[in-house]
Amino acid sequence: MPSLLTTASVMMCPHGGTVQASPTSTNVQIAGAPALTASDVFVIAGCPFVIGVVPSPCVTVQWVQPAAQSTISGNPTLTEASVGLCMAAAPQGPVMIVSAQPNVSGL
Repeated sequence: MPSLLTTASVMMCPHGGTVQASPTSTNVQIAGAPALTASDVFVIAGCPFVIGVVPSPCVTVQWVQPAAQSTISGNPTLTEASVGLCMAAAPQGPVMIVSAQPNVSGL
């Protein structure tokens, strides 16, 4: 089973920018870190991507495939198997999940 994502998880855009998650709820915590859902806010900082000479950094993550069978307050949870797209004006590639909470598994 894939591990759940929490605010302690490490995520990056395909260009090396860092994904920062802001959970809308802190009701469910795993090892002291709030679990993440598809409705949370994900902001990307430090993306160096350019098109030609025009900066076009990834700015947010849009989750297109959250966990299929688990929710928190009615919102689908996120696991290391979830699929998210890094967005600017258009999708710029999938979010890279570098690490997740290894001690708890979700569906």
